[in-house]
Amino acid sequence: MTMLDLRDPSTFPSRRVEAWKYTDLARVLRDTPAPSPTTAIGPPGPFHALGGEAIVFANGRAVGVTDFIASGDQTLRLRFISHATGTGHAASARIVARPGARLLLLETHEGAGSAYVAHNRIDIDVAGGAEVTRVVLIDEPADAISVTEIDVRVAPGGIYRQTTITTGARLQRQETHLAHGGEGTEITLDGLYALSGERHADLTSVVRHGGLNGVTSQLTKGVVRDTARGVFQGKIVVERGADGTDARMGHHALILGERAEVDAKPELEIYADDVQCAHGNTVGNLDEDALFYMEQRGLPADEARALLTQAFLFEVVDRIAHEGAREEVRSWLTARL
Repeated sequence: MTMLDLRDPSTFPSRRVEAWKYTDLARVLRDTPAPSPTTAIGPPGPFHALGGEAIVFANGRAVGVTDFIASGDQTLRLRFISHATGTGHAASARIVARPGARLLLLETHEGAGSAYVAHNRIDIDVAGGAEVTRVVLIDEPADAISVTEIDVRVAPGGIYRQTTITTGARLQRQETHLAHGGEGTEITLDGLYALSGERHADLTSVVRHGGLNGVTSQLTKGVVRDTARGVFQGKIVVERGADGTDARMGHHALILGERAEVDAKPELEIYADDVQCAHGNTVGNLDEDALFYMEQRGLPADEARALLTQAFLFEVVDRIAHEGAREEVRSWLTARL
């Protein structure tokens, strides 16, 4: 994981760093940004109706606690609020799920203002017998820069599900590193990007299987229009001795603009025996036969395209395990499509 520090421009990675070749932070951020001022929290976030406790950061400043320990059936809303213009801020949170805990972690990145720089770090520990479902909504200005680094450790017998939904920014990266516990451990690592204008979103992940018989399922889908750029980098590493691993990764994108771009780099590194691992990657356009079929039945072309696009993306949304969170995401995304 990159040791990014907004106070030190020498830590800003450029495209010469292989893991950042598609997301050149040093090109768009040359100097240390001035610190962001304090800001009010404002209205409740998208997941407010689902209740639970909250950890809130406003321009990097914690409003209360920064750590959370789950021991039962709990909901936590983790809110990163940015309301700044041309300044920068950083925040860090730690989440622990003890054995037997069932945690619904509802995370939002709520941006206002313009041209701010946000750097967030989240550490998540999932014990054996614990279950964490993390759902992330990212809504930021078109000229913002944001990087979030997530470090997840899942013990044997733990369950961790993650779904990240974003509409991008000037440069935006969500980078997940996950240590997979192996036996009895189940991981779902999904993502969705819907980009227009000149927005850029980078969903990067590295999953390391270190134990026997671990399971990982990863599905990422994206739609890019205009001159937007989507980046998917997914790596699954099966370490020596992690026999019996079952790991599946898929990335599928639609390019709906002549100058839009998708860069995809799915990788499998396998050092163990008797594994079932596969990855798939497709980048294309909407199905012209399906469009023709819908238009023949009286649907206007724009409406037909919108329905096909929504159906394509909602495969990711439908995999969200928690019904309430799933419906909130459907509403949130429908309003932006």
